[in-house]
Amino acid sequence: MRFADITVPDTAVCRAALETAAAYCSPSLLNHSVRAYLWAAAYAQAREIAFDAELLYVAAMFHDIGLVPEFDSHTVPFEEAGGHVAWVFAAGAGWPVERRRRASEVIVRHMWAEVDLAADPEGHLLELSTGLDISGRRPEDWPAGLRAEVLERHPRLEIGKEFAACITAQGERKPESLAGGFVRNGVVGRIEANPLDR
Repeated sequence: MRFADITVPDTAVCRAALETAAAYCSPSLLNHSVRAYLWAAAYAQAREIAFDAELLYVAAMFHDIGLVPEFDSHTVPFEEAGGHVAWVFAAGAGWPVERRRRASEVIVRHMWAEVDLAADPEGHLLELSTGLDISGRRPEDWPAGLRAEVLERHPRLEIGKEFAACITAQGERKPESLAGGFVRNGVVGRIEANPLDR
């Protein structure tokens, strides 16, 4: 599989999601969000996993929006805050309630240790792709040539340092959140050792 083989949806909703994410995310976080979709779609296409490309793309654009100052919640975990942002965005885009709920659900589940493929293919794919991009989990599941192409087109910039700082802050402020558990279980070390940065 090569970069050109990845299906990237070109709908008005997807273009608006990218524009909105770009308005609030740092360049590093925006590139991470784009790569999260690309890794997920490539993984699915290589394994013939059926998925809703538009839903997955929107979820990828907003999965970390709860880390940015404008949407950082002091009452709920960042993935739940991101889910709320996606729900509101999707309402504005005219999505029905069930589709809005799915966007929020996929975002919340990306922080789970595992998401069942049969129950939630988009959540499963986003959990895998963000695991690769942030902590370097299972890079062998994506061909080396594809990894190089994606990273050349959407470079990592300072995502390791930026994300480590963000998740550490989330863990300190919300110790009972999944982010808090990740920090206690050494996610910062895994971020620093991510093979995508080598």
